[in-house]
Amino acid sequence: MEKRRIYMDYSATTPVKKEVLDAMMPYLTDYFGNASSFHSFGREAKNALDKAREQVANLINAKPSEIYFTAGGSESDNWSLEGVAYSHKEKGNHIITSKIEHHAILHTCEYLEKHHGFEVTYLDVDSEGKISLEQLENAIKDSTILISIMFANNEIGTIQPIKEIGEIAKKHNILFHTDAVQAAGNIPIDIKELNIDLMSMSSHKIYGAKGVGALYIKTGTKLHNFVHGGAQEKRRRAGTENIPAIVGYGKAAEIAKDNMENHVTTLTRLRNKLIKGILDNIPYTTVNGSLEDRLPGNANFGFEFIEGEGILLMLDMLGIAASSGSACTSGSLDPSHVLMALGLPHEKAHGSLRLTVGDFTTEEDIDYIIENLPGVIERLRSMSPLYDKIKNQG
Repeated sequence: MEKRRIYMDYSATTPVKKEVLDAMMPYLTDYFGNASSFHSFGREAKNALDKAREQVANLINAKPSEIYFTAGGSESDNWSLEGVAYSHKEKGNHIITSKIEHHAILHTCEYLEKHHGFEVTYLDVDSEGKISLEQLENAIKDSTILISIMFANNEIGTIQPIKEIGEIAKKHNILFHTDAVQAAGNIPIDIKELNIDLMSMSSHKIYGAKGVGALYIKTGTKLHNFVHGGAQEKRRRAGTENIPAIVGYGKAAEIAKDNMENHVTTLTRLRNKLIKGILDNIPYTTVNGSLEDRLPGNANFGFEFIEGEGILLMLDMLGIAASSGSACTSGSLDPSHVLMALGLPHEKAHGSLRLTVGDFTTEEDIDYIIENLPGVIERLRSMSPLYDKIKNQG
């Protein structure tokens, strides 16, 4: 009998939907032209590129001319920070971000500090993972050129007060970038309402192919070019476009927009059932992040007296794919920088489990996890002298 396999790591990546693959296939075979070529093969590719740009723009209510295709969310993050830093040096050298950003932001900030003399302020977050708007405003200096705060956190799912952050940035005439890799396509976003100048997005988080993303650049935003060598993406990001992946991204964005209400409603219901089932059945368990302002598919738990790696191994043996944090740092033995920023002690930050649901998650999947996870946690805790002591004390 084949072992049951349940995928609960949609924040790490998503499977490519059949409709997306069907849209991509012709551009891997018959329509293989280079979009920069003038002949009919090139025009076919160029038309597909233009359509995908429009589909991605429609997802966030932007103009197609404001969408620039990249190799993914990390590149979009790097381009935003470095592009603003290098093109606004005459105004200042100060950047504001938060302590729970993706490493594509944090490591770029560290690079700019170390090698180019920029100053970066890393804002604290509260126990739910939200920044303080008051602290943000107090951190602004005359030399501040950019505020970069993620839309929703990839580990704990907390959604930031993006509109209010954008208003603060606009009031002080500072550019505002947000890493929306987890948010764009998973929750409604209207870019015109949010005072955002730059926004990073990714295809493989919304059932498109890996290796393609986008950067929204508001019309009139001054930004250094990122890749030199060709006229692609208005000369701002050179290189022959990955037309099949971009076509797939456009289709994925179209599906996400058309299915947004049902997507949010269904995932929220499944997530809430999962959270309730785990909290009701496993003592000494907490939910990390905001319960109210949270991505619909994200559930992040903290289990006392054990470590996340053990949970993942035992769940994998049961056919359940999960995560203890960001897939980009899964090789590290250090506790999550996000959980540490919430104020969790070292030992609690180590006992985390991220379960993220998606469009292919079923009620039966949730039931299976609720049925099996308590036994996994109890077995691991049985090896903990501290837990044994707590149990004996009642």
